Amino acid sequence: MRQIILDTETTGLEWKKGNRIVEIGCVELFKRRPTGNNYHQYIKPDVDFEQGAQEVTGLSLDFLADKPDFAQIAEEFLAFIDGAELIIHNAAFDLGFLDYELSLLGPQFGKITDRCTVIDTLAMARERFPGQRNSLDALCRRLGVDNSHRALHGGLLDAQILGDVYIALTSGQEEIGFGLEEDSGADGAALLAFDTSKLLPRPRVVATASELEAHTARLERLRKKAGHALWDGPKVEEVASA
Repeated sequence: MRQIILDTETTGLEWKKGNRIVEIGCVELFKRRPTGNNYHQYIKPDVDFEQGAQEVTGLSLDFLADKPDFAQIAEEFLAFIDGAELIIHNAAFDLGFLDYELSLLGPQFGKITDRCTVIDTLAMARERFPGQRNSLDALCRRLGVDNSHRALHGGLLDAQILGDVYIALTSGQEEIGFGLEEDSGADGAALLAFDTSKLLPRPRVVATASELEAHTARLERLRKKAGHALWDGPKVEEVASA
């Protein structure tokens, strides 16, 4: 399955107020690995930024003045994502803006979900970490994803970071490591035709020394409270009576 991590930056928080997209960033994954085939485009919005929005992205109307408008890049963008599974954090936000931009071009363009399936990593995170903060920055801290280079929001940068977060969120949910001979069907044929030398290494999430120390301390507290922990193996008397 071809997957695309997608992020947009906008002039404000609500498309219903006439805000527009100013940046789109896409990172392509194949077999859960980045291919290096990305899509990135700045867009002239023809409307002003809402208060605070410009500070979040660091973009300005002066910078965007010579960039194409959405109508000029729509077909190229749609061709890039067509048929893929989109992975988006807070998908309702990005899809709302993208569908609004398409609606301004005419009904013949339809909606994004007419072309793609969508996975919302915010919904995934809320299910896995209920009651906790699940912003992209919060997930990076929780899952050990490095986002120290993220001073401002950016379409391509945020898509790259979200790709690492998605891999960490879904680690262990899919079978990994089978050889080409085990593949079958359309995915197997696609992989055989794909130049796997272009695939980049999968990111590794490694616990820090402080995290390991905290984990050990928590296990010890549980052990003292329960009197015996299953992960320590059977009790001595259980072994003797076996």
